[in-house]
Amino acid sequence: MSDTHATPRTAAFIGLGVMGHPMAGHLKRAGLQVRVYNRTGARAEQWSEEYGGSHHATPREAAEGADIVLMCVGNDDDVRSVTYGDDGVLAGMASGSLLVDHTTASADLARELAAAAGEAGIGFVDAPVSGGQQGAVNGVLTIMCGGSEADYARAAPVLTHYGRTVKRIGETGAGQTTKMVNQICIAGLVQALSEGLHFAEQAGLDREAVIEVISKGAAGSWQMENRHATMIKDEYDHGFAVDWMRKDLDICLAEARRIDASLPVTALVDQFYADVQAMGGNRWDTSSLLKRLSR
Repeated sequence: MSDTHATPRTAAFIGLGVMGHPMAGHLKRAGLQVRVYNRTGARAEQWSEEYGGSHHATPREAAEGADIVLMCVGNDDDVRSVTYGDDGVLAGMASGSLLVDHTTASADLARELAAAAGEAGIGFVDAPVSGGQQGAVNGVLTIMCGGSEADYARAAPVLTHYGRTVKRIGETGAGQTTKMVNQICIAGLVQALSEGLHFAEQAGLDREAVIEVISKGAAGSWQMENRHATMIKDEYDHGFAVDWMRKDLDICLAEARRIDASLPVTALVDQFYADVQAMGGNRWDTSSLLKRLSR
């Protein structure tokens, strides 16, 4: 049995996409023994060549002997596919180890995973991230955590290797619901910025000059600071894809129905993103809401 009070020394990382690849790399650079798995094996081999950790044929094999297993995959079904069954991580994890899910998924899934892990004597933390690919590469992600204080205390020293802000919000599921708040706020901000830039163009204003002035006041935001220039250039390959945003907003709207929360603006922006998809913008980044207005 693993020491439930010791800081993890051996980590398995499941999912080496644009986020998981650099996140796992930070763990290896920090001195942890890192074992990786990716559905596309070539990516796992590439990661091992770059960082020197070991790659494995199944999630179970990667998880065997790991003090902590971290997952960063696509959606609820993807999480289940690498967690359960003879080849899933739970089949390879020892009692006393810790499972952390970085996937943006439903709060219901977080509670399901916590229960399944608990039956095997394994701790669990739901820990979705914000900050995008650049945040993962630079090791400055924001990580929102749900779980027991004891499980969070064990996970936090590991998460700080790629998280600038790492915080426990509450019990299991609180990390996922906090990420929902994050996505709700982003949706409204990007739509407002898109409308502002569209209005400025139609009014014949120098949009760069407008942003230079208003970004220093109450209208300023991360989205304005980091996305206005590419939006003005009609470039939409710099961030989180529309397909993934719609997946996240679907989670938000489903949870809102469950808890009787009103999200009229979020629901509207979700439909605007559907319009962007219909324009062929599935892989454009979320700031492409402007392109919808400029058709």
